Amino acid sequence: MDRFDRAILGALERDARQSFADLAEEVGMSKTPCWNRVQGLEASGAILGYRAMVEPEAVGLTLDAFVQVSVSFADHAAFEAAACAHPSVIACYTTAGDADYLLHVMARDVAHLDGLLRGQLRRMPGVERFNTTIGMKRIKRAGAVMAAAE
Repeated sequence: MDRFDRAILGALERDARQSFADLAEEVGMSKTPCWNRVQGLEASGAILGYRAMVEPEAVGLTLDAFVQVSVSFADHAAFEAAACAHPSVIACYTTAGDADYLLHVMARDVAHLDGLLRGQLRRMPGVERFNTTIGMKRIKRAGAVMAAAE
């Protein structure tokens, strides 16, 4: 990956709706080579896709919770599949430390979160225990990957 690829990724991360002509101008290339590079970045998996960022509160999701989950040794694969399939689990990470996983869960309110935790998440394969932290105020939304890579 050279400086043009990095520039393209950074520019698309800031605004994926811009035209190829504008993108090419921003990164200092002509349109066709720029388009070819974007195609290559998509094919290589460096670009995972394009999507709109939705404001959670606009659709009634006012609560962010972070759930540390400990899972029985034999059930990790089944738990991961269940976490990936669950629509309220926004992100799932394996962790080093007291728990095996960290889930980012979004809910409408505390009652909705309680229902998710008691009725669904605790019934996922292999769950032995979990600990939940509720986010009070979002300070920063997902940052730019390319800025972090600099």
